[in-house]
Amino acid sequence: MKKETRNALKKWEFRLAPVYFLAPAFTLFSIFVLWPILRSFWISFHDWSGFGAMTWVGLSNYTKLFQDPKFAISIANNVRWLILSLMAPIAGLTLALFLNQEIRGIRLAKSLFFFPFVINLVVVGLIFSWFYNPDLGLLAALGEKMGIEPIPILANDQLATYGIILASLWPQTAYCMILFLTGLTSLDTQVIEAARIDGAAGWNMLFRVVIPQLSGAAFIAAVVTIIGALRSFDLIAIMTAGGPWGSTNVLAYMMYDESLFNFKMGYGASIAVILFLSMSLIIALFLYSVLRKEK
Repeated sequence: MKKETRNALKKWEFRLAPVYFLAPAFTLFSIFVLWPILRSFWISFHDWSGFGAMTWVGLSNYTKLFQDPKFAISIANNVRWLILSLMAPIAGLTLALFLNQEIRGIRLAKSLFFFPFVINLVVVGLIFSWFYNPDLGLLAALGEKMGIEPIPILANDQLATYGIILASLWPQTAYCMILFLTGLTSLDTQVIEAARIDGAAGWNMLFRVVIPQLSGAAFIAAVVTIIGALRSFDLIAIMTAGGPWGSTNVLAYMMYDESLFNFKMGYGASIAVILFLSMSLIIALFLYSVLRKEK
């Protein structure tokens, strides 16, 4: 083989090396992510119970969906989840700043605050279901000592959604705290010392020197929190199953309920498509705003 031919083959091997490395991961990603997404789009245009042949109905599922009062409730609850869940990064940052100290017993305190993150959400749901129980729960016992009548939070259509969101903030705050603690350990000490020499201290130091260096951790915390809020399902399934009277429904649980219990796979797929597009749009807008600020 001529030297020129060997050199050409080596160049092609070098250029195709990324393809070789990415091919296994891309194949799995295509099978388990891209194909289900495309399949959901296709099913959403059909009337299908999950068994037998599918019947093409076009946009009929979407027309019914936008006229369904349960869909309006689910959208409103998802917005509530999205807004209130953003308290988790703020609370996580506050805890991280408190725990980022070299004092006696701080490691034990860190482990206690870290504990909610390692608990399965099913367990979290059961814990808070007991906590809210108006007969046997801790909240009712505390209220009784203060002379307050117990409130059946999970049985109240006005309060149940907020009770579940509060339960979700417990592990999510712990996750954000871990991210910010990691960021605090990697702060540029030279920048901090320079700021101290220039007279920066207290809130001025926090907002002008420390927090800007935590932008990477804040970005991850915000994105993960937003995604978790939009696809909330576990706690709702455990604590209320969408009740009372469908007041705690969100898009993910409505999709699950319509598809598996009402045997409306096409209708459930249309909900999945709306949820996917909503998440994609919100994340895209968030990324655009962050990148624009960085530029």
